[in-house]
Amino acid sequence: MDEKIREALREAYVGEAKAVLRLKMFAEKADKDGYPQIARLFRVIAFSEEIHGMRALRVLKEIKTTEENLAESFESEKTVAEIAYDRFVKMAEQAGDKQALLHFSQSRDVEETHAKLYKQSMNHFMEERQTVYHVCKVCGYVADGVLPEECPVCAAKKDQFTTFDR
Repeated sequence: MDEKIREALREAYVGEAKAVLRLKMFAEKADKDGYPQIARLFRVIAFSEEIHGMRALRVLKEIKTTEENLAESFESEKTVAEIAYDRFVKMAEQAGDKQALLHFSQSRDVEETHAKLYKQSMNHFMEERQTVYHVCKVCGYVADGVLPEECPVCAAKKDQFTTFDR
């Protein structure tokens, strides 16, 4: 594939991924503000943008075997936690920005947890272990199997978790 086309596809994927997240946040805000139809519109367009991003990944041939996808995801989470977020934490500390520091440090801790979950899945790949995951809606921490009374990263109570059982 031509390198300019590859770069354009990557750029399109990144733009679509950003749009999906932004539109989901816009929908949440519209719901809170009492505009359910506008919230629905934001969600519909987010879904459409998600399709665009997935198509770009397919054309880029970024989706590989499940084992390769696990290994890549593990490495990505490790790198983000150990390099990117550590750098962001230091920047926030130097700037004295407590809100950013809390966000970056909690996100780093959660990324480390993601890496551990990927590593565990890689180690037990053939077992296809069934589990339920619980995700903290405040910081993104993922609990494997047991819903904690309190998030170990941000101290959110258990009612702030979303359960994924399928």
